[in-house]
Amino acid sequence: MADTAPAEDRPEPCPVAADPSPPPLPTPEELVARAVAPVKAAFLRPPPVRDAPGEDGRASGAVPLEKKSKRQFRRDRKQEQESVLRLCVGVAKSGNVDACKFGASCRFTHDIDAYLAQKPADLEGTCPFTVLGQPCPYGLTCRFFGTHKDDHAPSESHEINTLSKDVQKLLWKTRYKFPRASEQIKHLGLKEVIKIKAGAATEDRSADHDNPDVSCELNGDDKTESSCNAPVNVEHDSNLCEEMDKLGGEPLVGDSVARAAKKSKIEVVEINKEAAGTHDNKAYPEDPNLVNGSEVPSNIPSSCRVDLVATPHLRERKIIDFREKLYLAPLTTVGNLPFRRLCKTLGADITCGEMAMCTNLMQGQASEWALLRRHSSEDLFGVQICGAFPDTVARTIELVDNECSFDFVDINMGCPIDVVVNKGAGSSLLNKPMRIKSIVQASSAVTKRPLTVKVRTAFFEGRNRADSLVSDIYDWGASAITIHGRSRQQRYSKNADWDYINQCAQKAPDDLHVIGNGDIFSFTDWNRHVSGSSKISTCMIARGALVKPWIFTEIKEERDWDITSGERLSILKDFTRFGLEHWGSDTKGVETTRHFLLEWLSYTCRYIPVGLLDVVPQRLNWRPPSYCGRDDLETMMASDSAADWVRISELLLGKVPEGFTFAPKHKSNSYDRAENG
Repeated sequence: MADTAPAEDRPEPCPVAADPSPPPLPTPEELVARAVAPVKAAFLRPPPVRDAPGEDGRASGAVPLEKKSKRQFRRDRKQEQESVLRLCVGVAKSGNVDACKFGASCRFTHDIDAYLAQKPADLEGTCPFTVLGQPCPYGLTCRFFGTHKDDHAPSESHEINTLSKDVQKLLWKTRYKFPRASEQIKHLGLKEVIKIKAGAATEDRSADHDNPDVSCELNGDDKTESSCNAPVNVEHDSNLCEEMDKLGGEPLVGDSVARAAKKSKIEVVEINKEAAGTHDNKAYPEDPNLVNGSEVPSNIPSSCRVDLVATPHLRERKIIDFREKLYLAPLTTVGNLPFRRLCKTLGADITCGEMAMCTNLMQGQASEWALLRRHSSEDLFGVQICGAFPDTVARTIELVDNECSFDFVDINMGCPIDVVVNKGAGSSLLNKPMRIKSIVQASSAVTKRPLTVKVRTAFFEGRNRADSLVSDIYDWGASAITIHGRSRQQRYSKNADWDYINQCAQKAPDDLHVIGNGDIFSFTDWNRHVSGSSKISTCMIARGALVKPWIFTEIKEERDWDITSGERLSILKDFTRFGLEHWGSDTKGVETTRHFLLEWLSYTCRYIPVGLLDVVPQRLNWRPPSYCGRDDLETMMASDSAADWVRISELLLGKVPEGFTFAPKHKSNSYDRAENG
């Protein structure tokens, strides 16, 4: 019905409220309290609009990934092998079809014209080997072939610790001998490992329960840590008891007889096996009457010779002074040789290779041995290994001690990765202190180089137990211990507990170096933890170096470096050049360098330039808001989009191949699930 009331009698409309003023921006102090980076208001911008991810985690509208079957993978691999782009290395290096020693039986193509017709265009710049005045080992396949010169004299590589073919074959056939590790395992009362299963790809003993040749039994109080062993029928040996009685030992009864007989049987098998072998480690003779080069009296039974193992005293070892040295942590994937070279140019003092699994090294896997590579610029270099059993770790250390050049060896007992923990290695060892003791004692006896151990505060949050290790680990044979101030359950979330690290340092012996690790991101962090505690020798820098590798320069010069985008691009160029020298300047080497560059850029995007912050220095746990840089390149470097990282890589390595995709490997800021405690 129409409104018939006169206009003057109608009620006046309610006044419309004025738009409220926008809420005030939070203060820098409030942002810091919420762990948000206090970026200056002039540089803030709305977050970019992106498609919401679908159920598979990919953006809506994205082309779904094709899931290939094994048959398709085999077909693709066969096509790749038959491709003309797989030019023979000998032909590519010399440019001569007749240079290949395999001739017509070679698996690679010798058709130079067909290869050059399909070869991608050369990249901008100069071949990294030409810059060094060296002949390029990739010849025609080099992506900088147009810059090659013919007047270069041959030169040696600056990389060492490569795996020789002879050693690899011995490892494949399980014929490499470990006299020091074998004697020390017997000396500690552990069962000797006679055979190593060549089929196991990782640190997996679950398949060895029914194998009498693979076991490592702890003959002490830590009986819950024993592997499954095949039963051994042992009879009482009165002659053995009489020999022990002459030597001043107690008569052997019960389990003691069984253990002594096991040792005797194992030693005979080991001697026969060594006599059949062809490899000589050159440090120890074949004569079973010699132990570590010293003659053993003939009246001592063979099962008792293990008591004469010459364990190097800590004073006899090479001494490394870790105090106040800038220590680059061993970093999986990103801590490769080119990245370590880059950090050396920026001020790092100590470098360490990526974590290598013991079983993979023992099986001669080339990809695992590549983690032990060392550049000549790394003047103080260590290797890090990870294993679950004393015999495996001791043998691995003896192996790398014989075949590699390094200054110290580090045993990782703090790795939180599930695939490592589930095998009983890494931080899983924090629940087995007697296993840690056996590993350190066995490992320290097979090398005269310093032995260091890396641990976390505990396995479960709130149940710290690293302090119970520092008082004894020096007596077991370790020269230094690195303590990451988080539990395994925390992974990389929350702040590192430096108060607990200091408590551990106070309990450590004077001769044991205690190295702190966690959240070092500026020179103020370094000074607070190193200068503020006389017991902490130095700090290990991990994620801080990934986000800004120039942190070493900042610490040495004691300043917050407001680095420009151009200077950061120069650092990326250095990494690219080092990567091409290491992985190669051919197409495969270029794409491998690109892959590791993109992995690194997934960390560097978290850096916020000093000139954009209201509060300096930046903290590692700050979440950066959406902001724009002082120029387009700085804005692109701040992006957390993989598409922008790919664009940066194209500035350095040219266009990506058709169909190229990238997803970062690491999720470094994750908290464990509730079922893990």
